[in-house]
Formats: sequence, structure tokens, C-alpha cells
Amino acid sequence: MTIQELQNEIVDEFSMFDDWMQRYEYIIDLGKGLPLIDEQYKTEDNIITGCQSKVWLHAEQQGDKIIFTADSDAILTKGIIAILIRAFSNQKASDILDANTNFIDEIGLKEHLSPTRANGLVSMIKKLKMYALAFNSKN
Repeated sequence: MTIQELQNEIVDEFSMFDDWMQRYEYIIDLGKGLPLIDEQYKTEDNIITGCQSKVWLHAEQQGDKIIFTADSDAILTKGIIAILIRAFSNQKASDILDANTNFIDEIGLKEHLSPTRANGLVSMIKKLKMYALAFNSKN
């Protein structure tokens, strides 16, 4: 699936919930299903700065695709990074760089987060794009 198709799927899933308590629960469930990052990648280099809680993000290139893994010490944050990984992992670096993140606004995520968590979300997106930029420049 393309990044846009994955983002549309996420928007559709969030539209099924009537209120934000249900959406928060869904985000937490997504975090519980996040494939765990290998312990060796839980390093200072992989911590996303700007997040209220600790979030580790690792990326590696497999063929022409970037595979992301992550973890967080906070359940809601873990769910947020799970959403981003679902949208951007297993995609080409150039596609990640070209992709917009409008789906975040469409599901209303940023406006329903505390200011520090919203800043963390922006930092997560920047880190994903930085990895894509680094891998794209190698090709």
C-alpha cells in the first residue's frame, strides 16, 4: 500500500469512533500492538528529543524500503508512534520525504493532545523524515 492509502485507512478507522475517549483507547491499543524495538537500539542516539516521555525510533534500510521500529515508556506516546510507523514504515525514502501528514489533522490528533505531546508528535515526524533524508542521500 502507498503512504496515502495507509493514511486514508487510518483516517477511516478513527472516523468509526464517536468521541475522543474511544480514540485514546484505540491509540493505546495500537501501541500495545507495536512490534518492539530491539533493546540494542534503545540508545541516546535513537531517542526523539522534544517528547515529554522517552521515545526511541530506529530505522534500517531493507532493499529500497525503510523499516522503522520504536518504543516508548508511555502508553499513549507508544500508540502515537505506532500510527506513524504504520503510515511510513516499509516505504521508499523518497516517498516518505514527499508524503504529507495531513491525516494527523484529519483525525484531530494534534488538537486533542497536550501542548508537550503535540510538540512530541511534531518531533516524531521530523525524526522519521530525517531518517528518510539520510537514507535517500545514500542512494
